[in-house]
Amino acid sequence: MKVLITGGSGLIGKVLTQFLKDAGHDVAILTRKVNPKLKVKQYQWDPRVHEIDSEALFNVDCIIHLAGANIAEKRWTKKRWEEMYSSRVASAEFLFEKVKEDQIPLKSFISSSAIGWYGADTSEQVFTEEAACADDILGDLSLAWEAAADSFSDIGCSVSKVRTGIVLTNGGGALPKMMKPILFGMGSPIGSGMQYMPWIHMDDLCAIYKQLLEQKLPAGVYNGVSPEHVTNKDLTRLLAKVLQRPLWLPNVPSFVLSLIFGKMAVILLNGSRVSADKLIEKGFQFKYPKTLAALEDVLNK
Repeated sequence: MKVLITGGSGLIGKVLTQFLKDAGHDVAILTRKVNPKLKVKQYQWDPRVHEIDSEALFNVDCIIHLAGANIAEKRWTKKRWEEMYSSRVASAEFLFEKVKEDQIPLKSFISSSAIGWYGADTSEQVFTEEAACADDILGDLSLAWEAAADSFSDIGCSVSKVRTGIVLTNGGGALPKMMKPILFGMGSPIGSGMQYMPWIHMDDLCAIYKQLLEQKLPAGVYNGVSPEHVTNKDLTRLLAKVLQRPLWLPNVPSFVLSLIFGKMAVILLNGSRVSADKLIEKGFQFKYPKTLAALEDVLNK
């Protein structure tokens, strides 16, 4: 199939692009700046000013929408929040208008989403895809993000959304940040340590997108998380075990993280217990369902 990926030069996008190319798909990416080091067809776009290469959408079967400013990269100022919103929501709305205007016979639109849909719940409740969207800042972003994706159903296109947890990969993201203090002998759980941290191995995440693209998974919304529920304390302990480093410091107090990160601390101090049951029921087989095996694979690479 001919696939166009937004955010194709990002952490997930680069791996997914190669993953789909290896599977025989014709893959191109949308990027604001062409990178000659990337071995993939690239089209320029800038959704902020409604510009896109006129050839980018020609004969495309599927758009995979991964574009989005990193939620955990900077403090949540008003300007940063507007950037996170527009890079996800406004960009999808712009794509929809272009696909509709150019009458592109798009077969499917697959969008990244976030477990932020479920909010910062600290209870033992297990959240399935049917759970209502949380009434908080991350829930509002997720709701608008998914609504922009759903608009593609108005033109007869199948729509899927993958609510993604922490992606375990050695290429960047959250894992290297978690590793650093442990490697220097300063690792410890944060806050209560009892907040859940839904995660997924990069290989499994790419496989979900591939199966949605190839219709081996029916279109719909899925939690892109592993079946094993782990808390921040569990994940920190397992990471220290794989790195062969001790944990001896007390938990990092919540107020310290709030001082450092401001409102963004909520994604560190709170976390929902998110279910992968729907994926399993639809026949998806996880390559890395267990945390320890996933960490060993990523770190050994």
